[in-house]
Amino acid sequence: MIVNSGKIPNAISSNQNQVVKLKLRKEQLDIVKKWVNTGRVTIRKKVITEEKTIVVPVTRVEFIIENNKSDSENSSEKMKTIRIPISEERIEVVKHLTDLGDIKIYKRQFQKMEHVEETLKNEIAHVEIIGKAKVIDKEDQSELS
Repeated sequence: MIVNSGKIPNAISSNQNQVVKLKLRKEQLDIVKKWVNTGRVTIRKKVITEEKTIVVPVTRVEFIIENNKSDSENSSEKMKTIRIPISEERIEVVKHLTDLGDIKIYKRQFQKMEHVEETLKNEIAHVEIIGKAKVIDKEDQSELS
Protein backbone atom coordinates (compact mmCIF):
# COMPACT_ATOMS: atom_id res chain seq x y z
CA MET A 1 0.00 0.00 0.00
CA ILE A 2 1.45 3.37 -1.02
CA VAL A 3 0.10 6.41 0.77
CA ASN A 4 0.61 9.75 -0.92
CA SER A 5 -1.52 11.92 1.35
CA GLY A 6 1.12 12.01 4.08
CA LYS A 7 -1.07 10.21 6.67
CA ILE A 8 -0.77 6.58 7.58
CA PRO A 9 -4.14 4.85 7.90
CA ASN A 10 -5.19 3.52 11.31
CA ALA A 11 -5.53 -0.03 9.91
CA ILE A 12 -1.76 -0.51 10.00
CA SER A 13 -1.56 -0.45 13.77
CA SER A 14 -3.72 -3.57 14.08
CA ASN A 15 -1.95 -5.61 11.39
CA GLN A 16 1.81 -5.94 11.84
CA ASN A 17 2.54 -7.68 8.51
CA GLN A 18 1.32 -4.77 6.39
CA VAL A 19 3.94 -2.39 4.92
CA VAL A 20 3.08 1.20 4.27
CA LYS A 21 5.29 3.31 2.08
CA LEU A 22 5.30 7.06 2.49
CA LYS A 23 6.64 8.82 -0.57
CA LEU A 24 8.85 11.81 0.29
CA ARG A 25 9.35 14.54 -2.26
CA LYS A 26 11.14 17.83 -2.60
CA GLU A 27 10.81 20.75 -4.96
CA GLN A 28 13.52 21.53 -7.47
CA LEU A 29 13.97 24.56 -9.68
CA ASP A 30 13.79 24.39 -13.43
CA ILE A 31 14.97 27.64 -15.01
CA VAL A 32 13.37 28.42 -18.37
CA LYS A 33 14.13 31.51 -20.42
CA LYS A 34 11.92 32.77 -23.23
CA TRP A 35 12.02 35.77 -25.54
CA VAL A 36 9.40 38.48 -25.07
CA ASN A 37 9.04 41.74 -26.97
CA THR A 38 9.82 44.64 -24.66
CA GLY A 39 9.64 47.39 -27.24
CA ARG A 40 9.70 48.32 -30.89
CA VAL A 41 11.99 50.61 -32.85
CA THR A 42 11.06 52.56 -35.96
CA ILE A 43 13.87 54.30 -37.79
CA ARG A 44 13.17 56.95 -40.40
CA LYS A 45 14.62 60.16 -41.71
CA LYS A 46 12.88 63.38 -40.83
CA VAL A 47 13.16 66.47 -43.02
CA ILE A 48 13.38 69.75 -41.15
CA THR A 49 12.73 72.92 -43.14
CA GLU A 50 14.39 76.21 -42.37
CA GLU A 51 13.95 79.61 -43.93
CA LYS A 52 17.24 81.25 -44.88
CA THR A 53 17.68 84.89 -45.93
CA ILE A 54 20.86 85.92 -47.74
CA VAL A 55 21.72 89.41 -49.00
CA VAL A 56 23.32 89.24 -52.46
CA PRO A 57 24.66 92.34 -54.28
CA VAL A 58 23.20 92.59 -57.79
CA THR A 59 24.89 94.69 -60.50
CA ARG A 60 23.28 96.23 -63.52
CA VAL A 61 24.62 98.20 -66.45
CA GLU A 62 22.71 101.05 -67.97
CA PHE A 63 23.30 103.87 -70.45
CA ILE A 64 22.81 107.26 -69.01
CA ILE A 65 22.06 110.18 -71.29
CA GLU A 66 22.29 113.56 -69.70
CA ASN A 67 20.96 116.55 -71.50
CA ASN A 68 22.06 119.86 -70.09
CA LYS A 69 19.99 122.83 -71.24
CA SER A 70 21.19 126.25 -70.49
CA ASP A 71 18.69 128.97 -70.14
CA SER A 72 20.30 132.25 -71.03
CA GLU A 73 17.77 134.34 -69.23
CA ASN A 74 18.14 132.44 -66.07
CA SER A 75 21.53 131.31 -65.24
CA SER A 76 20.18 128.15 -63.76
CA GLU A 77 20.82 125.03 -65.72
CA LYS A 78 18.18 122.42 -66.26
CA MET A 79 19.40 118.90 -66.60
CA LYS A 80 17.43 116.07 -68.07
CA THR A 81 18.65 112.49 -67.50
CA ILE A 82 17.55 109.41 -69.39
CA ARG A 83 18.51 105.95 -68.12
CA ILE A 84 18.41 102.87 -70.36
CA PRO A 85 19.15 99.52 -68.73
CA ILE A 86 21.33 97.28 -70.88
CA SER A 87 22.10 94.29 -68.71
CA GLU A 88 21.71 93.15 -65.13
CA GLU A 89 22.53 90.23 -62.90
CA ARG A 90 19.67 87.95 -61.99
CA ILE A 91 19.78 85.71 -58.96
CA GLU A 92 19.40 82.02 -59.58
CA VAL A 93 19.17 79.76 -56.52
CA VAL A 94 20.53 76.25 -56.96
CA LYS A 95 20.21 73.73 -54.15
CA HIS A 96 22.46 70.69 -53.79
CA LEU A 97 22.78 67.96 -51.19
CA THR A 98 25.81 67.76 -48.94
CA ASP A 99 26.70 64.68 -46.91
CA LEU A 100 26.34 65.25 -43.20
CA GLY A 101 27.73 61.86 -42.27
CA ASP A 102 26.54 58.31 -41.86
CA ILE A 103 24.78 56.70 -38.95
CA LYS A 104 25.10 53.03 -38.12
CA ILE A 105 22.09 50.98 -37.16
CA TYR A 106 22.64 47.55 -35.67
CA LYS A 107 21.46 45.21 -32.96
CA ARG A 108 23.65 44.10 -30.09
CA GLN A 109 23.10 41.47 -27.43
CA PHE A 110 24.50 41.68 -23.96
CA GLN A 111 23.99 39.65 -20.85
CA LYS A 112 23.45 40.69 -17.30
CA MET A 113 23.11 38.49 -14.29
CA GLU A 114 19.75 38.50 -12.54
CA HIS A 115 19.22 36.97 -9.14
CA VAL A 116 16.18 34.75 -8.75
CA GLU A 117 15.05 33.78 -5.28
CA GLU A 118 12.50 31.08 -4.67
CA THR A 119 11.48 29.09 -1.58
CA LEU A 120 11.64 25.32 -2.06
CA LYS A 121 9.75 22.76 -0.01
CA ASN A 122 11.31 19.51 1.14
CA GLU A 123 9.29 16.70 2.75
CA ILE A 124 10.85 14.79 5.63
CA ALA A 125 9.50 11.89 7.64
CA HIS A 126 8.35 12.92 11.10
CA VAL A 127 7.82 10.18 13.67
CA GLU A 128 5.43 11.06 16.47
CA ILE A 129 5.41 8.71 19.44
CA ILE A 130 2.19 8.36 21.38
CA GLY A 131 2.32 6.45 24.62
CA LYS A 132 5.38 4.53 25.87
CA ALA A 133 6.50 2.93 22.61
CA LYS A 134 10.26 2.47 22.22
CA VAL A 135 11.84 3.40 18.88
CA ILE A 136 15.20 1.90 17.99
CA ASP A 137 17.31 3.63 15.32
CA LYS A 138 18.60 0.93 12.93
CA GLU A 139 21.79 2.86 12.06
CA ASP A 140 23.26 3.31 15.53
CA GLN A 141 21.05 0.81 17.47
CA SER A 142 20.17 3.43 20.11
CA GLU A 143 16.82 4.16 21.61
CA LEU A 144 15.06 7.38 20.71
CA SER A 145 12.92 9.02 23.33
